[in-house]
Amino acid sequence: MRNIETTTINTIRILSAEGIQKAKSGHPGLPMGAAPMAYELWANHMKHNPSDPNWINRDRFILSAGHGSMLLYSLLHLFGYGLTIEDLQEFRQWGSKTPGHPEFGHTVGVDTTTGPLGAGFATGIGMAMAEANLAAKFNKDEYKIVDHYTYAIAGDGCMMEGITSEAASLAGTLKLGKFIAFYDSNKITIEGSTDIAFTEDVGKRYEAYGWQVLQVEDGNDLEAIGKAIQDAKADLEHPSLIIVKTQIGYGCPAKQGKSSAHGEPLGDDNIIETKKNLELPLDKEFHVPEEVYDHMKALQEKGNKEQAKWNELFKEYAAKYADLAKEWEIWTSEELPVDLLNNEEFWTFDNKPSATRAISGQIINKLTKYIPNLFGGAADLAPSTKTYMNDKGDFSAEDYSGMNLHFGVRELAMSAMANGIALHGAHKPFVATFFVFSDYIKPSVRLSALMKLPVTYVLTHDSIGVGEDGPTHQPIEQLAALRSMPNVVTFRPADPRETAAAWYYAITSKETPTAIVLTRQNVPYYEESEKKALKGGYVLVDSDKETPDMILMASGSEVECIYEAAKKLKQDGIDVRVVSMPSMDVFDTQSEEYKESVLPNNVRKRVAIEAAATFGWYKYVGLDGEVIGLDHFGASAPAARVFEEFGITTENVYEVAKKVYAK
Repeated sequence: MRNIETTTINTIRILSAEGIQKAKSGHPGLPMGAAPMAYELWANHMKHNPSDPNWINRDRFILSAGHGSMLLYSLLHLFGYGLTIEDLQEFRQWGSKTPGHPEFGHTVGVDTTTGPLGAGFATGIGMAMAEANLAAKFNKDEYKIVDHYTYAIAGDGCMMEGITSEAASLAGTLKLGKFIAFYDSNKITIEGSTDIAFTEDVGKRYEAYGWQVLQVEDGNDLEAIGKAIQDAKADLEHPSLIIVKTQIGYGCPAKQGKSSAHGEPLGDDNIIETKKNLELPLDKEFHVPEEVYDHMKALQEKGNKEQAKWNELFKEYAAKYADLAKEWEIWTSEELPVDLLNNEEFWTFDNKPSATRAISGQIINKLTKYIPNLFGGAADLAPSTKTYMNDKGDFSAEDYSGMNLHFGVRELAMSAMANGIALHGAHKPFVATFFVFSDYIKPSVRLSALMKLPVTYVLTHDSIGVGEDGPTHQPIEQLAALRSMPNVVTFRPADPRETAAAWYYAITSKETPTAIVLTRQNVPYYEESEKKALKGGYVLVDSDKETPDMILMASGSEVECIYEAAKKLKQDGIDVRVVSMPSMDVFDTQSEEYKESVLPNNVRKRVAIEAAATFGWYKYVGLDGEVIGLDHFGASAPAARVFEEFGITTENVYEVAKKVYAK
């Protein structure tokens, strides 16, 4: 290594170890072993500008092995992203900018939240997909205004997780040559040597996926690392995996290469010994030599020059291709290019019964007329989820300009890639699968929520209405699971206008992922339904009395049960208010006055029905009400028979409502 670079890398190692030691918590092993590859990438190959961390043509960096977060924080400090020494000293403390794992939106310079191993890797492939699509749309031969790479550092744990395999397989199929991953191969996990559970040849596996695989035998050899990065960037036909052989905890004589370096502080004595070994001052904590700061300032200037050059290029591009420049503004703006709320065509539908998944498909194809950057697809289910955008082309290795994504049967990676597309910027992503498989996408939905990403999840075949496929495919507890997740909005619409409301909410959301849960079976068209569905719950049919005798409520296809039961109850002299509740999440955010206007406290006789677990409905029905639902799994039979056997019927609502009224 060159002398100043050796000092800088060793400074990164010690800053990381000291932050963890002060916190008495953390993972020093990865930062100490991977510091050379991270430094070489950031200093000599990665295009980034600390003065403008959100520059759209910057290279993206992901620490997929997010437990090594002190490596990233040390880099952000030295490269001038605004993290101070004091921030490094506050690692893992309340209110600090340096949480235990990197968090997007919390720490400047963090491109994605990582923690669940492999999720960052898959998210990065979504970023690479977004870059490829934008480049195909906007670039001209002489004006490559979209031209950047996505880099990730992954560890042995990432390579074991299934999400990484799913994503890597698709990346190879799509020939995403601008995705470059470093595999920090130190052969150590928490329990010891990886040989106890992981002996495969990772390189051969990735070659089979269609990747370029490069080897660096010595993780401290900057020249070898630099050459591998250059070779990776030169191959635009294949994503690249650079396998870098490192020693966990490098520099600490007592722990280097041992599992004890992975997830516990080195200890004060070992830090002293490490400083001796790395030839750094023993009497100073969180110390950065002045020559290191001077060296880093010179590196920071490169980013300013790169962005200034790009700004000039874009200025020329906008003058020569004015129409494309205007479209670029639309794609990169958070605002919709049209007022959909007052767009009559968007809210108009045929009044014939139809499945909400089919209605959603119509809406998606309406949206493509107004929103050019709608970018999405399904996990090999587009014909069933009705999520194919007509005349928008297919995103493929042969044509990156297509807007329809084909993820294959890879739900887990699909949802992480959607996060990557949203994080990259300039697209409105959506992904789709059957609702029961929301169990596969849930980890990345959670990350969408944590990062406040407006990803739309289209989840069809929403209940026992799936019918013959039986209990393995009939969602029961999934609605309750999604509704319980913070910062996720779940809509289960009952008819076309409610489905339009769900899509309007999703497409205008700026900080919230939206799950749109849709039927396989037909639902009626309600003349009474309205945009008020955007409030989450509303009075679909009111009683004749100022104070109703009772309230019936439901979501989705079960609204038909309460709609029809109310007619029968009226014939018995029981005056009923019918409340449609497409989104509990949204309804709960309304004013107390609005909620009281829909569900007045003085009306205690209430019945709710949903073809799902009853969990969550009791807050609306109270102690005097009843919930009709399914706190058990479904069965295989035609849908109508399954609904009848399990009491998800108008007749059962009528009978239960009469008992509640008679109490």
